[in-house]
Amino acid sequence: MKKKLATALSGSALLVLALSGCTGDDSDAKVNAWAKTVCDQAQPQIQKRADAQQAIISTAADGKPADIQAADSKAFQDIAAANKALAAAVQEAGTPPVENGEKLQQDAVKELNATSVAYLDLKKKVDALDPKDQQEFADGLQDVADGLAKIEKMDQDSLAKLQSGQLGQAMAKEPGCQKVKPSSTANPGSDASEPAGKPSNASGPSKSPATSKAADE
Repeated sequence: MKKKLATALSGSALLVLALSGCTGDDSDAKVNAWAKTVCDQAQPQIQKRADAQQAIISTAADGKPADIQAADSKAFQDIAAANKALAAAVQEAGTPPVENGEKLQQDAVKELNATSVAYLDLKKKVDALDPKDQQEFADGLQDVADGLAKIEKMDQDSLAKLQSGQLGQAMAKEPGCQKVKPSSTANPGSDASEPAGKPSNASGPSKSPATSKAADE
């Protein structure tokens, strides 16, 4: 069950505003300015999400149930806070100067806030588990992993349109919206050469030792 949870995390939209492989002509100055405003505020939240998710994956490798519970609970709370802050950043940046910009902004803010609430719900589920009952704990992690898969889709949908077209190209150029690696304190024993971030359409299970070892516990 821990493998499934870690896999869901590593395959999720780890960086909701990180874009990769997007190229194109120079965007309009107003679009670039909007992207810079959002990405400058997004960077610390993107880092927080990366650290939180790496903490879950790392703990799942050899952590005891109580350690896994504590790591998952804190991580879900941190991701919820990060998504709420990201929603605020998109809201405060104003309407994107592109076609249907107002709707793009409103949809992104709505979905980011919804995922924030959803992560807090996962935290409550994790907190309610009994780490002393291994079977109950394993069953509970299964429910959490299933819930996480649903949130992954919400994450993908929330920024999909923002990440497309001229607006997406402008955001891709901003350092604040680039991929990041987890902080050294958040990823003990992890491979420093493996990028922490994946674009929102990333898929496939993690092949790290953490997830494979977690499957045996």
